[in-house]
Amino acid sequence: MREIVLGTAGHVDHGKTSFVRALTGIETDRLKEEKKRGITIELGFAYMDLPCGHRLGIVDVPGHEKFVKNMVAGVSGMDILAFIIAADEGIMPQTKEHFEICQLMGVKQGLIILTKKDLVDPDWLEMVEEEIREFCQGSFLEDAPILPVSSASGEGLDEVRDVLDELVKRQSFNEIFGSFRLAVDRVFAMKGFGAVVTGTSLSGRAALGDELRFYPGELVAKVRGLQVHSEAVDYVEAGHRTAINLQGVDIADIARGMVLAHDGSLQATYMLDCEFLYIASNSKALKHRARVRVHLGTAEIMGRISLLDRDELQPGDETMVQVLLEEQVAVWPGDRFVVRSYSPVVTIGGGTVLGNVSPRKRKRVNEADRQKNIAAYHCLKVGDYEEKILFFLKDAGMTGLCLDDIGVRLGLFAKQLKKVIAAPLSSRRMIMVDPSLQRYIFAEYGEQLKDRLILSLVAYHKENPLQAGIAKEELRSGLGARVDAKLFNWCLADLVRKDVLVQEDSLVHMASHEVALKADEEELQRDLLVWYQQRGTATPTIRETMDHFADYSESLVKEVLALQLREGKLVKISETLYYAKEIIDELSRQIEERIQRLGEIDAPGMKELSGLSRKFSIPILEYFDRVKLTMRVGDKRILRRKA
Repeated sequence: MREIVLGTAGHVDHGKTSFVRALTGIETDRLKEEKKRGITIELGFAYMDLPCGHRLGIVDVPGHEKFVKNMVAGVSGMDILAFIIAADEGIMPQTKEHFEICQLMGVKQGLIILTKKDLVDPDWLEMVEEEIREFCQGSFLEDAPILPVSSASGEGLDEVRDVLDELVKRQSFNEIFGSFRLAVDRVFAMKGFGAVVTGTSLSGRAALGDELRFYPGELVAKVRGLQVHSEAVDYVEAGHRTAINLQGVDIADIARGMVLAHDGSLQATYMLDCEFLYIASNSKALKHRARVRVHLGTAEIMGRISLLDRDELQPGDETMVQVLLEEQVAVWPGDRFVVRSYSPVVTIGGGTVLGNVSPRKRKRVNEADRQKNIAAYHCLKVGDYEEKILFFLKDAGMTGLCLDDIGVRLGLFAKQLKKVIAAPLSSRRMIMVDPSLQRYIFAEYGEQLKDRLILSLVAYHKENPLQAGIAKEELRSGLGARVDAKLFNWCLADLVRKDVLVQEDSLVHMASHEVALKADEEELQRDLLVWYQQRGTATPTIRETMDHFADYSESLVKEVLALQLREGKLVKISETLYYAKEIIDELSRQIEERIQRLGEIDAPGMKELSGLSRKFSIPILEYFDRVKLTMRVGDKRILRRKA
């Protein structure tokens, strides 16, 4: 069952950690430095069991401006916000920044905790509540309850528990889809156990014995142990505060910001197609390709914001961008991110990942590029699954995408993925070109390649009218080196099935193609056949034939010879010797008769039988071996069928 996560946010020293401790009895500050300085530096974790029967996971974030990147990591996976404001100070700078971050990260509901109520009088408390209502107007906290509490005395905490109980009752606890993902926020080694990573499980389920991969990267580890809130468990689900003991890895190879997930569920990339909001509190416009700090999950990565429809973005504007990162990330569509300026380091915006595997930098050279970008982002933002699948396949080109690649781009897997690809498959808008790899391409690309294939074959027949067809691989290579072999074979098979093409062994030709000889070519064909028939067993060599028919081009003589071979009028004994078919048939009859009578034949016997020298008799004997009339045993031949 999915666990609901409550996260804190608010200005430094407004009592976030004290509130969590008073509510749960758990001390979330675990570092010596935190206890020494009296402020939270790293994320802290606690939990509480509610009257409704559900356990609420709690993430306590640091409030100091120096540790905002840690705070952003804590917001990832947060379901409910406990927005902490001290009654004696009210709205402060980090209050505003934390609130903006929570909105950018897509937090949808929460409650407002007014701490330190014991330090102010009722009139002051009422004034602060009015300030907070005005501050939250128009946001997801506009109608949220404001609950004054004293962490010192415990006053107001029962009401907080009741409100949280009601909020959790209204949550959806079933994870509809998803492979397991955990954004790593802590890495350490335990003596006798090895590597341990912690984080909040973002989706799916992982169990003991599972093999998980660290993204971005190739590192794979086996789950040796699992804990949720310090209790050993057999599996973890989305929302759980999770510690995973891993086998087969070294902590030196793992870092905060990595994502632990099932293999094949993510794909590393440097480019993300995103919807981006440049918050209204910014004082100046954001320029194209501005260098920024991008916070995704628990990672902070330097990158640039590429504006695709303008040169500057004004405060309060929202637009499509491509985020170009200096390090790889692995995310799903729908993941939220926060952007902070390079210097000074302040939160300037954020948004949603729409396309998590951009194949290339998107151009913005002219109006055509701009319109193409607008269409792409419209599809990624509001398109249904079929529209998105077709968009991804168009972007992938002739190479296409495997089923797992489509799943990563959609964030869908297993039964859900097979269900959504059924529609474009049944409508033939996408086609499977490689069943073994479950690889698909955009159907129009297949039609385009078939058109190119037909045009190429028609041109070949025009240039080589006496050839029966072209070798299959020669046809493919003529279409370009980038034509995928599996796609070519699919197109060829489809055209053969539709009786547009004919494939005979390795040769391919148009179904309508017939060898048509001109008058002089027909005369050459007759003369060549008579030439070989008249020479009998003392057949001419190819060179002698070329010399005899020197009035014709060698290429034409070769083409007509090839035609007569295909038609069966001539027989090729070797590269230099051709025979008229009736001559070879008579030799075959004589050899078979001799072997039946004497039991065998050798080279001298062949000379005695035919009167031919070794120049002719040895190639003829080898030919009969190849066509399986005879088989060689030592220096002799016997009939193969008797053997």
